[in-house]
Amino acid sequence: MFLFFLSLLLSSLTSSRAYGDSLTIYKADIKGVINPVTLKYISSVFERAKWPDSIVLITIDTPGGLVSSMRSIVQDILNSSTPVIAYVYPRGARAASAGTFILLSAHIAAMAPGTTVGAAHPVTIGGGGGGEKEDKVMEGKVVNDLVALIKAIAKERGRNERWAEMAIRTSATLTADEALKEGVIDVVSSDIESLIKDVNGRSVKLSSGEVVKLRFDNYKLVEVEMPWYHKILHLIGDPNIAYILLFIGFYALIFEVTHPGAIIPGVIGVLCLILFFFSFQILPFSVAGLVLVFLGILFLVLELFTTSYGVLTVGGAISLLLGSFMLMRPGEETPYLKISTGLIIGIVAATVAFFGFALSLALYAQRRKPVSGKEGMIGEKGIAKTRISPTGTVMVHGELWKAVSLSGDIEEGEMIEVVEVDGLTLKVKKAEQRGGKE
Repeated sequence: MFLFFLSLLLSSLTSSRAYGDSLTIYKADIKGVINPVTLKYISSVFERAKWPDSIVLITIDTPGGLVSSMRSIVQDILNSSTPVIAYVYPRGARAASAGTFILLSAHIAAMAPGTTVGAAHPVTIGGGGGGEKEDKVMEGKVVNDLVALIKAIAKERGRNERWAEMAIRTSATLTADEALKEGVIDVVSSDIESLIKDVNGRSVKLSSGEVVKLRFDNYKLVEVEMPWYHKILHLIGDPNIAYILLFIGFYALIFEVTHPGAIIPGVIGVLCLILFFFSFQILPFSVAGLVLVFLGILFLVLELFTTSYGVLTVGGAISLLLGSFMLMRPGEETPYLKISTGLIIGIVAATVAFFGFALSLALYAQRRKPVSGKEGMIGEKGIAKTRISPTGTVMVHGELWKAVSLSGDIEEGEMIEVVEVDGLTLKVKKAEQRGGKE
């Protein structure tokens, strides 16, 4: 009998601990584009958090990302034996595109005032190599696949399936209050402290089917920071950052080639291109698009050294523009990733303008009258220091030269003009005076 009551007492103590009397909240932040680095970071948090000792709190502020990474994060959440709270935070944040899936998959979905959720329709990425009909078919397949996924998530969590579908098909978007009213989220909280108070005592169903109650009478919040090297990799996992690195690398190497020995531009260029090619392993870039970008730069450089009457410049601009838009490979893994159209147009325009300016300087240098050497002397004016008949001495640029007259005798003191340079002898003629007379 004593052992029986002792076992009940121990069971009671264990249950009390399971409901959070000493609970650790592991907080992770999803910021920026969702990519494999984000997935690795979130997975490391799940490895640390084990119920009943701890739970996971994920704050979200993302424009979207790779579907493959998003799917893996959603799978981790849906199959987690640890409660997960997803929170769109801080004010002004968004859970767009892939972020919408992550928010809806959490055991508890929350938003801060002034945040938004939705706009999950796949972006149209050109350059797939197919026609308009094939692109429409591909887009339809991607949309239907994502609709099925988000509806399954919403059904699993008891959320609004109709709106979830509209978020994919029509890019429907909700504010925090609207999302709460539509049954998309569970709570609107102004900050993390308020969130913990608002969800205290709520029950959630784990992947095992067990229903547990969250108690935050005594908790500890642990911020799980992304390692610094992961932050760098995460940053270059943004296609816009990778695109900028590509062109910085090009510019720096071109500067190094045209200014040998500068060293620093060469080092910067190599580092930027290495970082870009690393992002090439993270992001699904198109080889065809990259080749077109390379060709565009090559055409513009060749324009500086050949006379194509603008053909290479036009070809380079077109190649750069097409290559940039084709740089992100379309497909079901990348419906939420693209390079900003404004960024593409801005960089291509700046690149063409830069090379156009360099070309204009080169043409000006070619057409400008030489100011040194033999060529620089032709056409210069001087004074006859002696009578030239047909030889004598002249002063040009403050220097005395032996001269030969090509226009008859020239008297001392008369103005002369250099016609030709023959070694150390100037061939001259009388300079034209005002009124056109010699």
